[in-house]
Amino acid sequence: MTIELWLVRHGETEWSKTGQHTGRTDLPLTEVGIAKAKELRRLLDGQKFEAVFTSPLKRAAETCRLAGFENPTIDPNLQEWDYGAYEGKTTHDIRKERPDWDLWRDGVENGESIDEVARRADQVIESAVSVAQSGRVALFAHGHILRVLTARWLSLTPDYAKRFALTTASLSILSYERDTRVISRWNQTT
Repeated sequence: MTIELWLVRHGETEWSKTGQHTGRTDLPLTEVGIAKAKELRRLLDGQKFEAVFTSPLKRAAETCRLAGFENPTIDPNLQEWDYGAYEGKTTHDIRKERPDWDLWRDGVENGESIDEVARRADQVIESAVSVAQSGRVALFAHGHILRVLTARWLSLTPDYAKRFALTTASLSILSYERDTRVISRWNQTT
């Protein structure tokens, strides 16, 4: 198989800079985020993609545009985890009330479960693979959904996603080695 999924995490926002959980809050990129998104163009320039998908949230869509892709397909399944009551809070803030809290184990209050996020990730993979057939697909999205998507690509349970650190404005590539799904590049920044 020659299918490749090129995962691009959006550039920096004020909340990603401070470590606040940013699910559905539609924040813009910071000036640094804009500059880094433009730098992604160097990593993506000259690559041929069968399709380009983006989350509808402006931080991902703007990163996609600044990286050189004007007409992506918007996929709501690429939205970030709905953090519910934890939206805008840091892990430190949450642990004041729940000292042993772990997102990947304990989830969130009044938001999506990890299994719901995994189902969305599975749908993205299915769509991307059907479009790619034997080529590349670019996915512009958010840190946690892309980490869960990676776990699911590797046939792992979604909680394994905690092991895949992903910085803003980074590129990762999921592909095949023979018939086995693998990570061929991870968390590359410009």
